[in-house]
Amino acid sequence: MSRILVIDDEKATLNMFKMLLTAYGHEVLTAENGEEGISVFDTEKPDLVMTDIKMPGMDGLQVLGKIKSISPDSEVIVITGHGDMDLAIKALNLDATDFLNKPVRREELEKALQLSADRIEFARSRQRDINLNLEDDLAVINVTGNLTSKSEGLLLDVFDEALATAKGNFLLVFEEKSSINGAALDSLFKLVEKARTRGCGVHIAGLSENFRSVLDSMGITQMASVYENEQEARGSL
Repeated sequence: MSRILVIDDEKATLNMFKMLLTAYGHEVLTAENGEEGISVFDTEKPDLVMTDIKMPGMDGLQVLGKIKSISPDSEVIVITGHGDMDLAIKALNLDATDFLNKPVRREELEKALQLSADRIEFARSRQRDINLNLEDDLAVINVTGNLTSKSEGLLLDVFDEALATAKGNFLLVFEEKSSINGAALDSLFKLVEKARTRGCGVHIAGLSENFRSVLDSMGITQMASVYENEQEARGSL
């Protein structure tokens, strides 16, 4: 089950959540204010954070914003007073997973926990969509599915891992029908540029003709060799 951090300035509320979430099989961490909550989050890296909105000092929206700045993909459920819809909307705009109204109803809590679990599983499944394989003097990065702002962080991590291997050539292989959105295209440009400054050869294969044209218009083809498929790319190495 999940490790859940609950942040609330009312001890009775913390105790209630700890008892209920423990009964569901979760490991529960608690903090009595926003500052303490951020410290616990940074140290313990829980799967999910549940935070009250209205707290003295650092309030729940500030906690949410800080957590997202530390770990953008973290799941955060905010707890609001009944009728505080404006605050709930602000939280959702800051990428909160969901919100719960006080007093918290068990069925609503269960729905929010399930939504969080689904999002966590989806994020983990996306991690399997970009992987690194090492071959002699070649680092092969396989990309399955679509590159978006949600997955560009993983691409950056995998690319840095590839750079650390000191391989002379990079081969990025996109599966058929893959696509790249604007944010990921910008990241790809920077990564290719970074690899070239390290003296690495960069080869890109598998993208459609349309996307190859986009790479050309961005100047990526001036730094990397682009091929229709993996076989063609490997034949040139």
